[in-house]
Amino acid sequence: MNLPKIHFADNYLLNPTNPLTVNLIGAGGTGHRMLTELARMHVSLLALGHPGLQVNLFDDDKVSEANIGRQMFAETEIGRSKAVVLIERINRFCGTNWKAVTEKFGTQTLHLLPAMGRANIYVTCVDTVKARFDIAEVLRKSAGQNRMDRDKALYWLDMGNSRFTGQVILSTLHPIKQPSSEKFQPVSCLPLVTDEFKEMLEAVDDSDEPSCSAAEALKKQDLYINSTIANYGASLLWQLMQAGMVECRGVFVNLQNYRTTPLMVV
Repeated sequence: MNLPKIHFADNYLLNPTNPLTVNLIGAGGTGHRMLTELARMHVSLLALGHPGLQVNLFDDDKVSEANIGRQMFAETEIGRSKAVVLIERINRFCGTNWKAVTEKFGTQTLHLLPAMGRANIYVTCVDTVKARFDIAEVLRKSAGQNRMDRDKALYWLDMGNSRFTGQVILSTLHPIKQPSSEKFQPVSCLPLVTDEFKEMLEAVDDSDEPSCSAAEALKKQDLYINSTIANYGASLLWQLMQAGMVECRGVFVNLQNYRTTPLMVV
């Protein structure tokens, strides 16, 4: 009899002694929506007796005219740091003390960010394949360091999209100890997106120049693809923390034909 494969969450996600640390990398179309979902998650976790989340948002970009409408920025915010604007908004609304980092997260700048370079969960919402591979290199190094639970790198949630399609993929940054089970076949390792889909990623041409207007941006990415991907990503994290297990480790989405394909634990 073949038991269904399932991944049990690291115990620290369920019973942390401090707020879970999250590094959200990218404050663009998907990233700015994901920040809102993380804020909702934080407030909900507090209501359930959980210490909640402590989020660091990394982005070196500034608000431009092309962001107005497709992303939740106002004309008065043009020229300001995206990360600063968004974190200030969340902190005022939720009473949090989340941090904005106006630097790219990667191998070239991590040495500048010793206090915020480590987290339990990394969420990437970046535009390029090059950035994903660079972040993967940083995360491999972080996962290889022996730390206490409160500083240990546990999971990487990567989210990406094209105009009408997108994907959410959850990976483990080191083997997660699994309990014994008579109903399931526990899986301790979820592969990195840069390992499992390396050839497909390397074949992608994502060298487009930044959009100059909102209309041009909408030709590259549908208005609702980012919010759809962010909701799926947040839902996956929520299930991991609330149910303590996941049977699906991600999803592929197509908004043109309203089709979703789950990525199962294997």
